[in-house]
Amino acid sequence: MLGDLAYQAAWRKDHTTAAGILQHALTRTQHPAARSLLNLRLARTLAAQGDKRPALRALAAAEHHLGASSARPLPTWCAWMSEADLAVDSGQALLDLGDARRAHQLIGEGQTLLPPARAKTRGVFLAYEASSYLRLGEPERAAEAAREALQLSRRIGAPRCEQLVQDLVPQFEPHPTAAGVPELLALAAA
Repeated sequence: MLGDLAYQAAWRKDHTTAAGILQHALTRTQHPAARSLLNLRLARTLAAQGDKRPALRALAAAEHHLGASSARPLPTWCAWMSEADLAVDSGQALLDLGDARRAHQLIGEGQTLLPPARAKTRGVFLAYEASSYLRLGEPERAAEAAREALQLSRRIGAPRCEQLVQDLVPQFEPHPTAAGVPELLALAAA
């Protein structure tokens, strides 16, 4: 699936390739939920490149398509797509664009909407929340979210989620006396 290839390219931080794949996939995709997910991933990769206007257009398209109905059956590869995913990934895109306050609000809303059965996604959302708090200059709250994400990822065996937290660890090192940071650093090193 082209969406999966784009996701892998974005994970490797090859955003140009990811954007090209997603734009091509959007020309071939008709189901509103699938278009929503592809637009959301496109927004994330465009935001990571700092392409603000195209990223915001893709976010608006993702929101529009997720709200649209369809008589066609939902493709299995995007059956999990929900308002929670839209909120959190929109928040992450806005975080990459420098709108940390709105990003944090959306990430929090998405976590509230996420059903308990999606624990791995919750761990990823918590890592995004930690990143958001770091950008807001709130290392205490960031450490709390990162610790929860790290513990959850280890408990359920989610290495990608754990890697998201490990990637944040260097950003905590300048805050060795902030509440929760020493505990997080010890947990991350364990």
